[in-house]
Amino acid sequence: MNRELQSMAKIRARVPFKVGVGSKIPAEILSFEGLNSNNEHVAIIFKCVDLKQKTPLVRMHSECLTGDVFYSSRCDCGEQLEETIQKMGEQGGILLYLRQEGRGIGLYNKLDAYKLQSKGMDTYQANNHLGFADDLRSFEDAADMLKALGVKKICLITNNPKKIKEIQEYGIELEDVVGTKVHLKDGNKTYLRAKVYHGQHKLTLE
Repeated sequence: MNRELQSMAKIRARVPFKVGVGSKIPAEILSFEGLNSNNEHVAIIFKCVDLKQKTPLVRMHSECLTGDVFYSSRCDCGEQLEETIQKMGEQGGILLYLRQEGRGIGLYNKLDAYKLQSKGMDTYQANNHLGFADDLRSFEDAADMLKALGVKKICLITNNPKKIKEIQEYGIELEDVVGTKVHLKDGNKTYLRAKVYHGQHKLTLE
């Protein structure tokens, strides 16, 4: 990587709607065409941010059906998503919702990994046992989506060094990195520890 990429992505459709608990936060959802992966990623823009006048908050959030929709006890994805929605509802921003479930292994494989985690493996060990690398996600499409929006500099919401490294390699400048809170609950302590000690996520666990 480590190169400037000319994005071929274009905005396909823009639809206003409201999001968040109680669906009270005004936003706009965008679809794209020409993405490298052909995945149906979407961008959600909050408060009609003037993308040319300020450096927007951006979160690249990978789809997690079990966490985002059902608030699974196994992860903190749903809580991170809701934290982001609330923050962007107040400050504006761009949420890139990326269809790459289970760090890229897919939903069914993630459920298989859950079975292995129930037997004592952590999230990375389970994926490796199934024959997958630690993290198969790519953030090239995310960079192309931002470029299609005319965004070249962002404040990135993440605790994940992989996201920081990749988005810069794909030509997006970082003005700042904003961490998310620690969402510790019954069932996800081992998961969070693995993210910290194996994935080098910037989280402070008690």
